[in-house]
This record gives sequence, C-alpha cells and structure tokens, in this order.
Amino acid sequence: MEMRLNAYIMLADPAFLGPSVRSYYSIVDRIVVSYDENAKSWTGTPLPLEHCLEIIRKLDTEGKCDYRPGHFARPEFNSLQNDTHQRQTALAQASEGADWVLQLDTDEVMPRTDVFLGVLDRADASGAWAMDYPARWLYTRVQPGRFLEASTRLWRLACSFPGPLAVRAGTVLELARQTGSPLYRADVRPWNTDPAGPPETIVHEVVPADAAVLHYSWVRSAEDIARKVGWSGHSDEWRKSGKYGLWLHATRRPKSTVLKTPFARKWRQYRLSRVLDFPDEGV
Repeated sequence: MEMRLNAYIMLADPAFLGPSVRSYYSIVDRIVVSYDENAKSWTGTPLPLEHCLEIIRKLDTEGKCDYRPGHFARPEFNSLQNDTHQRQTALAQASEGADWVLQLDTDEVMPRTDVFLGVLDRADASGAWAMDYPARWLYTRVQPGRFLEASTRLWRLACSFPGPLAVRAGTVLELARQTGSPLYRADVRPWNTDPAGPPETIVHEVVPADAAVLHYSWVRSAEDIARKVGWSGHSDEWRKSGKYGLWLHATRRPKSTVLKTPFARKWRQYRLSRVLDFPDEGV
C-alpha cells in the first residue's frame, strides 16, 4: 500500500515560506497550515500573518492546504513551550488520514524529494517512528548564491538535526520537533556530522550532500533577523547569548570569519558554499 504523507507548517516567517512549501508540495497529500488567530508570535509580538497567508494561497494550486487557526501566544507559558504546543497541535491535525507527517520549518527547503522519500521508505520498513535527516545550516548570504555555512574545523560539511523531519502519525513531541520515539537516521557521512551530537550516534544510511535539506536559518536582512529574534522559540537564548552581534560581524567580514574557523569554537566554524538561492522570495 502506498504511504500516505501529510505535512504541517506554522505561519510566522515569510522569508523562505514559498520555496520551502513548493519544494515538497508535490509529494504530500495535505498540508495543515497552523497559525495564531490573533497574528501573535509565541512571545506575543505581532506576526506578518496576512503576508504569509497570501504566499500560501498563491502556491496552493491543488487545494492541499488545510487552514487551522488556534491560540498559540499563551503569555503564561514560555516561547519554547508555546512552540511545542503549536507543533503538537498541528501534528495531531496532520496525522488524520496519514501514515507519516513531514516536519519542515518554513525556512527549510528540500532539494531532492527522491532521496528524501527513499530514506523515508527505509525508515518505515525498519519500524522506526521518526526519521532524522541532515540539514545544511546556512548562516548568512555573502552574495547571491554564496553563503557562510556551518562546517567542521577543517571546513568539511557539518549538518544539523533540530529534530526528526518526518514522524509517524500520532507521534508525541517532547520539545519543539524532538521526540523520544525510535529513530532512523541518515547523514552525509557514515558517522555523525552534527557538532551537537555524540560521536557514537548511529547512522543508518548515507545521503549525498546535495540531498540534505537547506536550512536558511539566519539568511535575511539585519532588520528581519532582529524581528525573528523577537518571535522565535529561542528568543530568550538568542537575546542573552549575543548571537545577533556575532551574526552581524560574520556578515560584514565573511572571509576573516572563514579563516578563523580552525581556531574557532563549535557553532562558530564556517565555510563559503554555493547553494540554491531565493533572494526575492517572501518580500
């Protein structure tokens, strides 16, 4: 029997919303579009909801989108708790009539759906309940099509795994996208490439680097970054850590940032890469 695949998205950030949803639109049956009915973020700040809805309506040429407003800006909870609550709500809604549910954020683009679906088939056959899939973390745009990208100390590709990018219908989330369910993991090398992960992490299969999801996390203008810091589930951490100032420095001095990589701490190691770019999307 053919696998039934749904997805959910949470509307907040228009920057890469169009490219993200279009990258996997053809392979899913239904997309739950989750958003706060009062256009508020998890921290209570205003969101450009109408702009996001306009982008979704324009790209939804086959009527796959299922709009599910709710109340997710709960002041009695912190931003990560609100993040997890909205994801769990959307995941439960997307689980209806599905075998698996995609969990791609709207700043993540899937360049190779054929590879992704192949890994998902093998994850399903293995009996796993969640699938870890590598994402290339793009830090800042140096010029069109040219980015600072997370790397190892010697400029090799380092991937990130913010949580399973696909889970079985009915999965329970613990924090944001993370779950304690049994995992099937793909990576770009036969061993763990995530600086945050333990070296002994099991990798079940290897995928080409050009098939990894592209995560345009901090790829935007300084003004947009400041707004994202305000509404993100990680806003408290970002405000306290000084990450915004580090991003500004790297954006203004990309070459020196790359040259310092062999001597930099983890999470401050970057290389220059050429990948797909969408400079005019979400404007």
